[in-house]
Amino acid sequence: MPWKLLFRNVLGHPMRSVLTIGSVAVAVFLVCILHAVTAGLRSTVSAASADRLLVQSAVSLFVDLPLSYQQKMAGVPGIEAICKWQWFGGRYEQDKGGFFQQFGIDTDTFRTSYPEISLIDGSYEEFVKNRTACLIGTELAEKYDWRVGQTVPITGTIYQRTDGKAWEFLVAGIYESSSPSIDQQTLWFHFDYLHESLEAGGASGPEGVGVYMLRMAKGTDPISVQRTVDAMFENGPQRVNTTTEAEFNRQFVSMLGDVPSLLQMVGGAVLFAIFFAVLNTMIMAGRERTRDLGIMKAIGFTDRTTALLLVGESVLVCSLGAAVGILGGLLLEKPFQAAMSSFIPAFAFDKNTLLLGAAIALGTGLISGLVPGWRAARLTTVQALREVG
Repeated sequence: MPWKLLFRNVLGHPMRSVLTIGSVAVAVFLVCILHAVTAGLRSTVSAASADRLLVQSAVSLFVDLPLSYQQKMAGVPGIEAICKWQWFGGRYEQDKGGFFQQFGIDTDTFRTSYPEISLIDGSYEEFVKNRTACLIGTELAEKYDWRVGQTVPITGTIYQRTDGKAWEFLVAGIYESSSPSIDQQTLWFHFDYLHESLEAGGASGPEGVGVYMLRMAKGTDPISVQRTVDAMFENGPQRVNTTTEAEFNRQFVSMLGDVPSLLQMVGGAVLFAIFFAVLNTMIMAGRERTRDLGIMKAIGFTDRTTALLLVGESVLVCSLGAAVGILGGLLLEKPFQAAMSSFIPAFAFDKNTLLLGAAIALGTGLISGLVPGWRAARLTTVQALREVG
């Protein structure tokens, strides 16, 4: 194949080539984003622990359960530990747009229940000893430049202090997670700190527990525990729904709707539009080169070579677009991770995502080049001169 001629053809219409490359780059970038989101959602669900169950209200996740339920569930065979989770819903006082997750938890069972969480700075013992202490994820610490020993003011929205001041949490440790099911932008604090403030009248808000996490002993049948716990509170005062951690994560994701299907539809629409844009560009290029193709055949170029020249041009343009799109994705990966990690901790442009983007671009280039390539192969010198004459 005459490679110099191939590159000359691409550079012969710089504006058209740039626009086509840009269109392919945007399409590849969007496809990579959409695939990373769907893959991250699936990974978040699949990475859930098999030995943890979550107990929530059968009415809604936003309905709290009584505190007395913990003692009753502690007697169920197979339950090794119980950890309360209570959504706090505050905002960082010095950043009005800075929303992140905060949960009140049981410090005595939290660490053993979540072995995938490890401290990279600070001390868990200090966290346990100080009722106003908290643990924060590495991404949260990096985002706000928080350090161990620093006091973090959080303005309550659901739970408000009666004196009108912000809640203050002392950073006792910074953690990282080895599992995509747990993000690194969460603040964990003592459930007792919140509960005692409510009881003493120092704060206002709903009493109870949002979710009970049950850590099962090895060899325990989760279905048996689920049935036992659900039956225990069948008659109230608040009916419960016990699920595996994977199912709980799946339900949380489904609250946003059928996101994977929606994203696949959007991705399909993008690919459909870009395919026809590239195809139209290559058909135009093939017709513009009718005279050149006729001359090439007259001086001895084969049908195969002239066809491959147009197919190669299409593949080259799409390959350049893929390279630009993938490079853009890699450059923007960290900002996207920071924005999505609270909801999709496993969001990342992994190898499969990048290969998918490259394969789609190459496939689009190959198929788009076949139509003008087939025409070029069938074109004779006489036909070419007649068309341009």
